[in-house]
Parts: sequence; C-alpha cells; structure tokens
Amino acid sequence: MMSPTRALSGTSKPVVAPANSAEEWREKTQAPAQQSPPQRSRTGSVYDNSTDSERANGKIQLQDTDCYDKLGFSYSTVKKWTTLGVIFAVQSSMNFNASIYANAVGGISDTFDISKQTARVGQAVMLIAYAFGCELWAPWSEELGRWPVLQLSLFLVNIWQLPCALASNFGTIVVGRLLVGLSSAGGSVTLGMVADMWEPDEQQYAVAFIVFSSVAGSALGPIFGGFIETYLHYKWVFWIQLIFGVVVQIMHFFMVPETRSTILIDREAKRRRKSGEAPNVYGPNELKEQRIAPKEVLTIWIRPFEMFVREPIVLFLSLLSGFSDTLIFIFLDSFTPVFAQWNFTVITTGLAFFSLVIGYIIAYLSFFPFMHRDRQILRRDPDALQPERRLYWLLYLAPCLTVGLFGFAWTSLGPPHVHWIAPLIFASLIGIANYAIYQATIDYMIASYGPYSASATGGNGFARDLLAGIAAMYATPMYENIGNKYKLEWPTTILAFLAILVTIPIYIFYWKGPEIRKRSKFAQVLASDLKARRSGKVNTEGGEVSVVVTHDV
Repeated sequence: MMSPTRALSGTSKPVVAPANSAEEWREKTQAPAQQSPPQRSRTGSVYDNSTDSERANGKIQLQDTDCYDKLGFSYSTVKKWTTLGVIFAVQSSMNFNASIYANAVGGISDTFDISKQTARVGQAVMLIAYAFGCELWAPWSEELGRWPVLQLSLFLVNIWQLPCALASNFGTIVVGRLLVGLSSAGGSVTLGMVADMWEPDEQQYAVAFIVFSSVAGSALGPIFGGFIETYLHYKWVFWIQLIFGVVVQIMHFFMVPETRSTILIDREAKRRRKSGEAPNVYGPNELKEQRIAPKEVLTIWIRPFEMFVREPIVLFLSLLSGFSDTLIFIFLDSFTPVFAQWNFTVITTGLAFFSLVIGYIIAYLSFFPFMHRDRQILRRDPDALQPERRLYWLLYLAPCLTVGLFGFAWTSLGPPHVHWIAPLIFASLIGIANYAIYQATIDYMIASYGPYSASATGGNGFARDLLAGIAAMYATPMYENIGNKYKLEWPTTILAFLAILVTIPIYIFYWKGPEIRKRSKFAQVLASDLKARRSGKVNTEGGEVSVVVTHDV
C-alpha cells in the first residue's frame, strides 16, 4: 500500500504544495549568482539545474506536476467512486473468504473424520497467511502498478479455491487455505489506491468507505454461510468463494483503471516521446538502473514489522485494532452456543450477525460530521489540525467495546431471564466500536506518519489478521472450559476486562501524541516536510507557491 503522498519513485516521495510557477519562485527567492537560470523543457515544465530532472545523457524525468491531469488525483468524482465501489467488492470478497470457512467446519469434520477443532486449522492458517500476504504484495503494487498486482492476486485466490473444493483429504484444504491467504493482497493495495486518487487532506471519506468494506465482508460470511451450511454440501463454501471471486475479478478487469502515479507518469512520458512532443522525456521507472531492487523490496517488507515493534503508536493501536477484530471471529464460534438457548438454527444464528452490520453502519455514518468539519478546516489551513484530532470521536465510541462485551456476557444467560434481542443490542455496540477503532486508528496513522503511513497501517492490518487467526483456535475451547455455572458468561467477561486495557492507549495518544511523535524518527520525517513546506511558501501576485520537498525512504 502506498503512502498518502504522491510518489515519483521508489526512493523519494515529494510533498507538493500548490504552485503557479516554479521559475517565478526561484527568481524571487534565490540570487542569480548562486544559481544558473532554470531550463524549460518541450513539455513546458521548468527544471532546476541543481536537480537530476535532466540527466547527463540528456534524458529528462517527467514530474507529476507536469502531467497532474493524467494522474488518479485528477480523475472525475464519478470515476473515482466507481473505482472505489469495485474495490469495495474486492476487499469484501477477501474478508468474506476469511469468515465463511467457519460454516464448513462441521462438514469437513464429518467427511474426513476429524475433530471440529482440527478442522478449524483451515481458518487459522488462512488468516495468519493473510497477515503476511498483505505485506508481501505491497512493494510489487508500488513498482508494477495496482491493476496488474490486484488482478494477479484475485486470479491466484480463485485458483486456490479449486483444490479446497475438490480436496480428497484435509491436508489439501489446509494447503489451499494457506495459499489463499498468501495470495490475498488486501489493504496493501486497496488503501494504496485511495492514496493514488485523493490528496492526504481529502482522503477521509474514501478511507472510511474502504474500512467499511473490510469489516462488512467479515460479517457477510456467516450471514450467507448459514444458508450454505443448511442446504448445501460443505464444498459449496469454497465454490461460493470462487464464484464471488470471479465476479469481482471481472468487475475489476473492466471497470478499474490503473491509479499508481509512477505508472501513469511512465505512460504519459512514452506517449509524449511517441508523438514527438517531448523526445527526451522519461518516466521515473524508465530512468531507474534497476527497476526492482532487492534491497529496496526487502526494506519495504521489513519496515511494517519494524514500526510495529519500535513505534508505540503503531504497536498499541494495532493491538487494539487486532483485539477488536478478533472478537468478530470469536463470535463465529460463540454465537452458536449463546443463541442455541433460544433455539436459533444455523440460519438464524448467521442472521444474528446483522447486529454487527447495523453497528458498522451507525459508526460509519457517525464519522461524517467530523470528517466534514476537518475537511473545511484543512482547506483553509492545511496545518491547522494536529493528527490527534483524528482520534477525537473514537474517545467516545471506544468505550462501546467494553460496554458491549460486559452486556453481551451477562445477557447470555438465556431464557427465561433475558430476551434474545438483548445480546444482539450489545453485539451492535461491539460492531460500532470495531468499525470506529479500525477507521480512527488507520486515519491517525496516515496523519501521523505521512510517507511512512503505508508501513504503519500495514502493521495495523497485520495485527488484525494475525490475532484473528489465532482466535480461531482458542475461541471454542474458551467457551467450553472456563467457569462452571456460567460457561458462556465468564469468557466474554474476561474479554471485556481486556478491552479496558487495550483502549487506554487511545486516551494517552490523544493527550500526549505530539510528545510521542517527537521521539519517532518516522513521524519526524513528516514533521520536517511540513516545516519545509511552510518555510517555502511565498506570496506572489498569482497566489501561493512552494517548492517540492523530497526525502529518502
């Protein structure tokens, strides 16, 4: 997933403020004796002789400011949201694949004469592999483009559904699920596409939409899975995943354009050379001596894990996000014994997950007023708000996690003490908190880490999938073996106490975030870029201009 800044190459990421004329800026701010006059290429762009835009061999690198109208940022609103709508379906399908497996556990257990606990290994390995798969795909989408990488990911996921559906032994299913997880690009590409089409200060609505697709996809699994488990053979769990995957791949193939800025700049440079408009202009990737450097790929792979371990903001917010997502996969196993007390069938137990979807919708819509207000402020002054502002609404929604868990625990007593609607109401509160935590933590990391936000949010996604995969193995034993009289109540109560602990960092970061970020080498890169942008601004007759600032990653 790319960072929310426009990237011109794999080794530098520019932060560009609005500019009317780079030449005018140089004339007003630099002495002629210290700098030779800027040169203008046949594209009409101005290049500084002190940069490597024009190289010794006469090749000129086309900059994003020279072809901004060709980039994803300039796509029409309709094109952007059509693209994002398809990406919503793609992301939902990947999370659907992760959750619907629970409805195949019984059939797999009976067919291969194994315990249900053993059958759950197929769910655990997929989620754990998914945690690593997202990070493995990230650098390739940066270098080769979002479209081919996502197409390849979808193709491989669909291919690996076949051995699962046709398996003659359980080992084949486990291997197939492992490969499905490793092949799932997930948020590393989908959130990167948001950064390709929206400037950092304009991304909140799009990020919120993609986050909604992720959590909703997980809830769709048991909702549809109940019908499949009741009326069809367990193998249809995999056939349905394949059908869903093929449909979204076809939609993506025909409806989603390339959005990665460096790829679009390369295409424009080739077009200009072919037309004779600018025979010496080349795109950033065309001028690389080595298109994909192993050291660079390794750095991109390692950085999310480095930030997960070394950055307190990434570590604690990722653990919080992972814990809240884990609850959804715990519910895949705990809903059955809880609602069996009211004689819920497999289908009605699956439909009970609509309570989470309702919570997601409420939380999603509740962010709109805050995002609208932030956007209006940032349009007037891009530096007016601290990143901690992104956590404000979460301060009030995060307690829903603890309240929801305590409430769900002690309304699980069953009839005649409690009506079945009570635990569903508290499940909705957990859904509200789950969405809010994912949305706000992702948003805060993007605002805090700028060019390193891809790695920061990668750590967030890694924790969610890894912890969910582990939960698939302990959820059922936990609800079967803790406590005597209140076996359904005490496990959820323990989770509620844990929820108190994991939500505390939200309040620490809201009040002490600026001090913590000052001690972060990654966050300080963004701070230095902002400082350079402020110092680079000058007033001209035509409006505000600024210099392009780059930094190594």
